[in-house]
Amino acid sequence: MASHKKGTAGRFGSRYGRKIRHIVSEVEKKLRAWHKCPYCKKLKVKRESSGIWVCRSCNSKFTGKAYTV
Repeated sequence: MASHKKGTAGRFGSRYGRKIRHIVSEVEKKLRAWHKCPYCKKLKVKRESSGIWVCRSCNSKFTGKAYTV
């Protein structure tokens, strides 16, 4: 039988409850996605650290929100 895909919150196992794990999974899905650069408009921005984002196309580094640009 195929196992259920747990996503990034699968590391918690059965701890913390289904709702909290689902919220964490949704936030981390947005966090790890490619974002649009406000300068060159390409989908090449990744998070470097909390609130610091770097465009891999034009090498601009800027601040934004903690989990999304």
